[in-house]
Amino acid sequence: MNFWLLSPELSLCGIALAVVLLDLVIEQKKVLAVISVFGLIIPIAFTIALWGEQQASFSGMLVVDNFSLFFKFLILGISALVIISSVDYVKKFARFQGEYYALILFSTGGLMLMCSTGELISIYIALELASISLYALVSFLKDPKSSEAGLKYMILGAISSAVLLLGMAFVFGITGSTHLDQIADKVSTLVSGGQLWDSPALLFGIVLMVAGFGFKIASVPFQMWVPDVYEGAPTPITAFLSVASKAAGFAVILRVFYTAFGIEAISADWGMIFAVLGAISMTLGNVVAIAQTNIKRMLGYSSIAHAGYIMVGLAAISTLGKSGVLFFLAGYALANLGAFIAIIAISNKTGSDEISDYSGMSRRSPVISFILAFCLISLIGIPPTVGFMAKFYIFNAAIQQDLLWLVIIAVLNSTISAYYYLRVVKVIYIGEPLSDEPIPSSIPMRVSLAITSIGVLVLGIYPWIVLRLAETAVVTFP
Repeated sequence: MNFWLLSPELSLCGIALAVVLLDLVIEQKKVLAVISVFGLIIPIAFTIALWGEQQASFSGMLVVDNFSLFFKFLILGISALVIISSVDYVKKFARFQGEYYALILFSTGGLMLMCSTGELISIYIALELASISLYALVSFLKDPKSSEAGLKYMILGAISSAVLLLGMAFVFGITGSTHLDQIADKVSTLVSGGQLWDSPALLFGIVLMVAGFGFKIASVPFQMWVPDVYEGAPTPITAFLSVASKAAGFAVILRVFYTAFGIEAISADWGMIFAVLGAISMTLGNVVAIAQTNIKRMLGYSSIAHAGYIMVGLAAISTLGKSGVLFFLAGYALANLGAFIAIIAISNKTGSDEISDYSGMSRRSPVISFILAFCLISLIGIPPTVGFMAKFYIFNAAIQQDLLWLVIIAVLNSTISAYYYLRVVKVIYIGEPLSDEPIPSSIPMRVSLAITSIGVLVLGIYPWIVLRLAETAVVTFP
């Protein structure tokens, strides 16, 4: 057993425990946020030190390679931005700041483990470590909406975990192993020269696993939890759910399907499953988002739509498709976090997430309003933002794999999404302000807004900065 390979996760858990213990003895609770953010430097440093490693440990359950390390960088960055943007928001539950930051760190550790697992049981354990912390965080406000959101998320999460376990049981029963590389060897024997349909038990197991993972990435028809949970959860946690959880979910899907089920005989079959789910997800998400009046619910349905866009890259079974998924997740994280951080700043002052209450916001806070509008434009996919480049690479990969029909659906959906995103921009810039009071923002809030907005612009102009890392990461897979 090589504990060095587990150093980012172990150090992260150590920081979380330190936050809990310090919360018992210090009176200035703002110190906890500082420790949480600067403490992340330690796992980030370990992750940098591990870059280039290609090893498995703990009987093959832990796999450390550039693919897993890419996602660890991404999730640690998301966690840092969420904690920074929470500094003002935590006044709503000032007594429980230590628990709040510690749960974010524990959940981050679980999500990082999900990206490094090479065995089905360890995947499930890592998923539960991340999910249990999130169940508590979603209900942290303890008001009726937050409590309802936490209960729904927990119940539906438990059901999805059961479905995922059943799927894993079928795969284990047919292959006799829970290790992904051993499953791949057995699957190649089972369907050699045939198709996935020739093994109904294996097909059923794969479908159930797609359903279980589909809950994690918020794809149709497993998206029913999204709008209520996004609306009821504390806004920083909504942001964390929308990007970190989704990133880890896609990381697991990529590793499982390209490692265990990546043989040519069946890859086209599960690729078509993702293509159909992607088309339905982006269509339902965008169409229903039009009717939303609450900006968090609107971004919830937007998240469902973006899961559909990312599945376009999954369906395009190629190196460009895989690297495109990684780049899309990085760009989506920046744009979505930027939008949510701006929403946090505004809702801290107004106490409302209704789109109508954003009327004339540009005159009350020009900078925050511009960043919100800019991030929404990136989510549409308009240049020169990272959203445009992300969709360009994903769609290009699909076209090269003869999935033109799927790209047409995706482009049409991008056009539909422009309506509800630009509606918010219109309200912000053309509507009459409901008050003359400016929207205050603390230094941590400004820092997080600056990082996300600059990232959206820079990666829109120079995408190769992250794209090269993504291409290096996916070399792991055949």
